[in-house]
Amino acid sequence: MHTKNLQSPLKRNLDNQNHHGTQTMITTFSFQETELEEFLDKILLPPTDPNAEVQEIPPYKIVYVNGACPRNYRVYKGDSMIGVIFQHITHWCNEVDSLRYAKALDAAVELDEFLKVARISTTATEQPVTEEELLDKEFDALTFDDWERLKRYVPETRDLVAA
Repeated sequence: MHTKNLQSPLKRNLDNQNHHGTQTMITTFSFQETELEEFLDKILLPPTDPNAEVQEIPPYKIVYVNGACPRNYRVYKGDSMIGVIFQHITHWCNEVDSLRYAKALDAAVELDEFLKVARISTTATEQPVTEEELLDKEFDALTFDDWERLKRYVPETRDLVAA
C-alpha cells in the first residue's frame, strides 16, 4: 500500500522556499505585536515619567493617554489617579457626568467632587459588623479587635423561655 506524505497547507507553504507570503505575514504580525507593547507602555506612563505628556493644573496633573477627538487624559491628585477626563474640540467632559466644561480644571474638579460625595455616601451607608455576624465568621478571619468585641458581648436573653 502506498502512503502519501500528508502535510498541512500552512506547513507546505512555510517549507516551500518559493512561497514568501505566509512567512512575511508572520513577520509583520510579530512587528505589530512589538508596536502594540510599546504603545501600551506609553499609555501607562505615570505622571513622573519624563516621556509622559503632563499638564499641571494645581492641585491636579492630567496625563495624556490616547485619542484625537476626544483626547483621553488620566487625572491625578497627589499620587493617586482619581479618574479620566476627555478633551473634545469645543469642550471638556469627565467620566462621571454628561456635562460640558470650558476648561480641563472644571472637568477635573467636578470629577473629584463626585468621588468625594460617593465616598461619603458609601461610608455613611455602611453599617458596622454586629457581634452576631462576627460569631458567623471563621476564627482565623477574626481580628484582634473582633475578639475583644466578642469577649465583651452578652447576647440578649429576652427571647429565651425557661423549660
